[in-house]
Amino acid sequence: LFFAAIASAFGYLQIEEVQREQEAVSRDVEYTQQRLRLRLLERQEQLMRIARELSNRELGADNFHNRAEGILNQYPELQALTWVDDRKRIKASFGAANLPTNQLRSVGSTLPNGETESAYRLAKETQQPVYTQNAAAPGTQAMLQLHIPLSDRARVSGVLLAEYSVDAVYRYGVPSDVSARYAVSFHAADGTLLAGTPLHLRDRSTRWLPWPSNSQAHELPISPVGNGLLIRGQAYRTSLGLIGSGLFWLVSVLSIMTAWMLIANWRHTRQRMQAQQALVSETNFRRAMENSMLTGMRAMDMQGRITYVNVAFCQMTGWGESDLVGRTAPFPYWPEEDHDTLAYRLAEELAGKTRPGGIQVRVKRRDGGLFHARLYVAPLIDARNIQTGWMTSMTDITEPNRVREQLSASHERFTTVLEALDASISVAPLGSDELLFANKLYRLWFGTLAGGHLQMVAEAGVPITQTTDEALDDVDGFAGMPTTLLPDNEAESAEIYLDALKMWLEVRTRYLSWVDGRLAQMVIATDITARRLAEEQSAMQTERAQNVSRLITMGEMASSVAHELNQPLTA
Repeated sequence: LFFAAIASAFGYLQIEEVQREQEAVSRDVEYTQQRLRLRLLERQEQLMRIARELSNRELGADNFHNRAEGILNQYPELQALTWVDDRKRIKASFGAANLPTNQLRSVGSTLPNGETESAYRLAKETQQPVYTQNAAAPGTQAMLQLHIPLSDRARVSGVLLAEYSVDAVYRYGVPSDVSARYAVSFHAADGTLLAGTPLHLRDRSTRWLPWPSNSQAHELPISPVGNGLLIRGQAYRTSLGLIGSGLFWLVSVLSIMTAWMLIANWRHTRQRMQAQQALVSETNFRRAMENSMLTGMRAMDMQGRITYVNVAFCQMTGWGESDLVGRTAPFPYWPEEDHDTLAYRLAEELAGKTRPGGIQVRVKRRDGGLFHARLYVAPLIDARNIQTGWMTSMTDITEPNRVREQLSASHERFTTVLEALDASISVAPLGSDELLFANKLYRLWFGTLAGGHLQMVAEAGVPITQTTDEALDDVDGFAGMPTTLLPDNEAESAEIYLDALKMWLEVRTRYLSWVDGRLAQMVIATDITARRLAEEQSAMQTERAQNVSRLITMGEMASSVAHELNQPLTA
């Protein structure tokens, strides 16, 4: 059984290694094939653009050499570009400088019979680009030909023949990192080597022998050429097989592991005793910490049965741990009048509908007293990340509720007094359009914006601070000057007339420090329209009385003058 296990382990490791190498070779060869495909398609698009220009007669034989020279310089794997008419006669041709003279095509000659002529005829019939791989003659290099038909209004007027050097395609198309790891080569459909240097393949029957086996290989056709051009990748063998040296290392490792296990067993026993002592200490520490907490803690299982309560919870409710553990709803600390409400909330908690802010409930002590508490419920997760129940924390909030109620009542009284005043009161910070406070009368006159506040300050002649960017940040606009130096205890008053309201207002302003520490300005506006009208009527009545008194005085003077004149006349 032992040797069978060793042999199985060796075989499994060898199979895994072979599969891993084969997958790596296949992945890299497929990646190289995709790179070559994209490279050929890119060149094909450029050539098809020239073919369209030739078909539309936008490019003549004179300019063909310039375009061909430019594209051959741009793509080094292209060796020749030939324009063939519909009678297989060569109208123009241009070859690379390194192309042998016996492979150049002369203008006016016709295409020879063979694979080139067959591909030419197939391209004209299908009106689609056709790739063909010609067999290399002695003293010539292998060429990959691309025939692109020149379509002129549903009629083929010839073919643009592009010839690639297979060796250049291999040199420029295969990534350098792939060629560094594998022996990559190009082959024809019959297995003829076209480019690259392949490794020698061993017979498949000797692949699983314990000595170094042959390298893994993978072969794919190069698209869009098809099966006429194949790419083959073979992995280099850099080390001995695993089985050749694995037995020695396995026996050594087993011997070391046996000695190590004896020592580790002894150390494990010691560590287990130390861990047990540490666990007891940690448990005692956690128990002391739970008993020292002021917040009540309660644990329930998934059915709502109490499984744990700490000392603070027992002290709050007055019930002992033995009285609460194991109990189900209704619990003894529930008030009788709240049973239905608390049972509904407990059902929601067990269903997972917990509230992040907690819930406020009334709790009954054992002596019958009631107090307000806030409960926070969270899932109880064990060490295996499985929920085993619900954990509840309870805090006595009787005193905070009393303080909050007093503050709320005080604020309500203060707000009621301000809203009942017959004067408009508004507060705004200096240098800002924000309105900090406005009573009911201000909102009735000016709305909820600070425009009325600023208008009253401006018309009353009180200097206001221009709105700047300092209102948007925490920059001290007073350069450190204490706000206590400002006249916040003396109010300035003025009487203004607002056309929008058609009334006279008495405006009083003063500075104060707002609750957030900002310096603010309070404006109190009182309607004095009736008083101003009464003053105007009193002034008018006084003026009439003065006019009547003057008239009476003038009448008396006229009577005296007439009497004085009558005395000489009478004499």
